[in-house]
Amino acid sequence: MEKDCGAWINLLSHKVKTRLNATLQNLGITGVQSRVIYYILSHYQEGPIFQRDIENVFGLSRSTATGILQLLEKNGIIRRESVESDARLKSLVPTQRAAMLDALVYACLQETDRMLTRGLSEGQVQLFKEMAAQMLRNLDDWDGEAADNASCGKVHASNPKSSQQNIRAKNKETN
Repeated sequence: MEKDCGAWINLLSHKVKTRLNATLQNLGITGVQSRVIYYILSHYQEGPIFQRDIENVFGLSRSTATGILQLLEKNGIIRRESVESDARLKSLVPTQRAAMLDALVYACLQETDRMLTRGLSEGQVQLFKEMAAQMLRNLDDWDGEAADNASCGKVHASNPKSSQQNIRAKNKETN
């Protein structure tokens, strides 16, 4: 059976996460944490970074972002500091440990990207990025069409040969 785009994306995502986690394990961080650390370090000088920024950039739920940031804080990689204008807001500040991890995290992310794109031309890599960005926009648009989100469940109901019927037919053939 040929894989659809979603299956390929899922497979790639799983492989990248597994590889990053294994590579970064000796540093005591995960692949997702490494990307968050890298983002904070890359943007910290531009102005304060907040949890909502992490949620938006990485497409994370509030609870997932909270968990990641709490672990980074517990491990001494970031700290949260109150903002003068609004004490309820806490900016994410990289610590000395984050700065020490910076070069290692960057090298790991670069090597992962190099291995992912090995054998591809710059044009192919650019095309992939454009296609992935369009797919993300498509999914964002789909999320915006809340009434249509239930359409996945309707696919088989309107199809005269549903998946269950196909499975039953195959089971009869093998019995």
